Amino acid sequence: MSKPIRKKFLILLFITICVITLLVSSRSTSFNPRPVVPEVFLRSVSKESITPLKNTKHFLVSAYMDQRVQGFDIRLIGMFRRDSVQELHCFFCCAGYTSETTPAKILQHSDNFGFPFVTTDVMCQIPKTCNATHVTLLTQTRPENGTEYVWLPIRNKKTNGGEEKRMDFTVCVSNLFGGYNNVLQFAQTLEMYRLLGVNRVVIYNTSCGPDLDSLLQSYSQEGFVEVVSWPIDKYMNPSRGWLFSEHGGDIHYFGQLTTLNECIYRSMERSRYVLLNDIDEIIMPYQHDNLKSLMDELQKQHPNVGSVHYACISKYVSHLFIKAYSHFFRWECSSLRTTSFPSITLNQVGGFTFLSGAGCLELIFWNMFTEKTLTDRLTIHTR
Repeated sequence: MSKPIRKKFLILLFITICVITLLVSSRSTSFNPRPVVPEVFLRSVSKESITPLKNTKHFLVSAYMDQRVQGFDIRLIGMFRRDSVQELHCFFCCAGYTSETTPAKILQHSDNFGFPFVTTDVMCQIPKTCNATHVTLLTQTRPENGTEYVWLPIRNKKTNGGEEKRMDFTVCVSNLFGGYNNVLQFAQTLEMYRLLGVNRVVIYNTSCGPDLDSLLQSYSQEGFVEVVSWPIDKYMNPSRGWLFSEHGGDIHYFGQLTTLNECIYRSMERSRYVLLNDIDEIIMPYQHDNLKSLMDELQKQHPNVGSVHYACISKYVSHLFIKAYSHFFRWECSSLRTTSFPSITLNQVGGFTFLSGAGCLELIFWNMFTEKTLTDRLTIHTR
């Protein structure tokens, strides 16, 4: 064989070997979808409201379809330890098989009040060929062989916005704890909200007394109340206060900000408006018979406003902040009277009896710590 021919042969052989090597390498590193064994998978789906995230110090709460942010499809809500945030990857179950991973975008909420844990959103993109039903997060780019992961079901998968909403108003009440058992207060608040047109009240319960537990079970059976178990004290030391430097603990007020954010997304596809309240606070329209007529008027006047703060609509709404009033003020009913508003008489009993007294019904009161929100749920974004 002549030298030129031999040279060409060697070059061709080298190119062939390189191509074969590249093909073998690409096959070995490409992702092969893995079928899911139904029995094993069902055991791996989290049925808890708080789920520890494998290989991290973080906790996941829930996952919701949310395609309002360009480039993302899923929003996971969790509680992350601020000093241990690492790169994460989204991993999906796609109706019978697992997907490749996609990068996760971690959004820590700005309000942490100095506590080690903070409410955190994680945004994920679903792979194009995946009909995702469940999701989890990984600390590595590829799943480990033989490892069982805990999956979160993806909720609110219908996001076209065209379907008719089943409810107008949902009230989110965060964090019952400490064996709270004030049945009278709870019953009066729930019935007042029913009169005002609220369709459902969602309550996050760490612990409550036996009497209140029976009451909540009764309201749950009729569908007016939805109780979400919130055993946060099993996973961390939740604070009973709002500031770490004063109260200590792992997270602000039993994870209040996490539960309120979770409640907004829980209600996003089933309720037009979401009210964020404590049980001792009532939004009381004084120029309208109910909340729907109030919001219909406000919507006409402010069509581009999605969130209403109470202190900004005092022309329409009177506040009933019983706890704040009874702790900080000792005014007589007559001293609160104005030409525009009736006032309130407090009877210090097991609850608060605001439907009795000398014609007193409402109390006008707010300060920088008591501003609450009534929100069109589709306008909410973390950032």
